[in-house]
Amino acid sequence: MTGTRIAALGHYQPAKVLTNHDLAAMVDTSDEWITSRVGIKTRHVAGPDEPVDELAAHAGAKALAAAGLAPADIDMVLVATSTAIDRSPNTAARVAARLGMGSPAVMDLNVVCAGFTHALATADHTVRAGAASRVLVIGADKMAAIGDWTDRTTCVLLGDGAGAAVVVATEPGEEPGIGPVLWGSVPEMGRAVRIEGTPPVFAQEGQSVYRWATTQLPPIARKVCERAGVTPEELGAVVLHQANLRIIEPVAQKIGAVNAVIARDVVESGNTSAASIPMALSKLVARGEVPSGASALLFGFGGNLSYAGQVIRCP
Repeated sequence: MTGTRIAALGHYQPAKVLTNHDLAAMVDTSDEWITSRVGIKTRHVAGPDEPVDELAAHAGAKALAAAGLAPADIDMVLVATSTAIDRSPNTAARVAARLGMGSPAVMDLNVVCAGFTHALATADHTVRAGAASRVLVIGADKMAAIGDWTDRTTCVLLGDGAGAAVVVATEPGEEPGIGPVLWGSVPEMGRAVRIEGTPPVFAQEGQSVYRWATTQLPPIARKVCERAGVTPEELGAVVLHQANLRIIEPVAQKIGAVNAVIARDVVESGNTSAASIPMALSKLVARGEVPSGASALLFGFGGNLSYAGQVIRCP
């Protein structure tokens, strides 16, 4: 069995930006209230004519260009999303069609906020097993489209976007660039984060999620590092699901990654669910804040009260 690595990354966000001051004109809130409770300043919002697969395709095209690959070089497309409207064709198939791919395998994964790290692990396992050689992995969501814009506790969180990674096999003798996944869930608390109804609406039990994330997740994240054979002190970056700055900062501190750059893309992008980790990582790499070859902990958590994490080597 061969190892895998991330060859390149890409991200995309809609042009429209919604600020806290804009929200204050729509619902009973203020910039001070939002900033103090969740740390978010702005979020990007897609229009009704910008479907999830369009956001995903833009991010995927950027990742392919950065990897120096053509769409025809990809033999599998995995899209993590929980906000696609249609069931078939699935989002991955529509991305493949938009990008003019040949005949890739196409699958969607719905693990909500932990979707990208689940999809990345699936791509890693697939390439290691010899069932694919180059996989385009995308996290894409239109969270603003499922928000309750009368509920100031949730609507202020949500944004739209997509992030992508190209996963390829390592060369002979090359160390794997994607470490072992650690994943799981808390089924009895699954209703703490929900997207339910027709039309679907996002809702959550904020305090329950906060307590679970800040107390239960740090030891799990440290076990992810153990599986990868690195210590938290050796990490160059920590990219947690961008849910809420009041969750990201204490969890990162408890992990003990004292030398790592902590992704805080939530401040400008809001909670973009499955898009949040690849988008935040892509921005860190694009800005040169994390050098090529640095170890980064990716850790998704949230919907279904599920989680998944792995240590990767930055492209």
